[in-house]
Amino acid sequence: MKLYLSSYKLGNETETLKKWLAPTKKRVGYIPNALDFLEPDRFKVNTEFDMNQLNDLGFEVEILDLRDYFERIEVLRTKLLELDMLWVSGGNTFILRQAMRLSGFDELIADLQKRPNFVYGGYSAGCCVLSPTLQGLQIVDEPYVYPYELKETIWEGLGLIDYAFLPHFDSDHPESEAINKEVEYCKKNNLPFRTVRDGEVVIVE
Repeated sequence: MKLYLSSYKLGNETETLKKWLAPTKKRVGYIPNALDFLEPDRFKVNTEFDMNQLNDLGFEVEILDLRDYFERIEVLRTKLLELDMLWVSGGNTFILRQAMRLSGFDELIADLQKRPNFVYGGYSAGCCVLSPTLQGLQIVDEPYVYPYELKETIWEGLGLIDYAFLPHFDSDHPESEAINKEVEYCKKNNLPFRTVRDGEVVIVE
């Protein structure tokens, strides 16, 4: 599985995405669940913007709302087999992690890792959730918001990367100042981390 980890939106490596997805393999599932704390109108605006950006790259994009797969892991497994790439939005990392637990996505990620040409892409929270732990992210994201039936905070990340992904570092973003506090938290607690500026993308092939 290839990783395309952007600090904000698509970032500046979109030619890499287009290279990875051949003309016959452009089916993208867009996971918006990190935005589930938003009011419906704002949710709609944000998701439409993200999907339009992907469509503009020539991809065939559909919403993959993990809420539709809660307690239906086998249905989600089948759906993922139809896709060539996932794009996971920014938002609240802890909410996204809850949705991944309830849908069984966090179990199915092991299957996706076995597909060498499959792409996991995303920005901000969509990348932070791949870290070994979500400790430290509570400085920016509210960890005690429970929009679903699960009423507990999950602190374990998916562990696809071996460091804390810290987006919006030294950027023109409202969370940039708080990211500096996350850096200090990681240093104090001996947590490996990587800072990423808006526009930058971490590529893992």
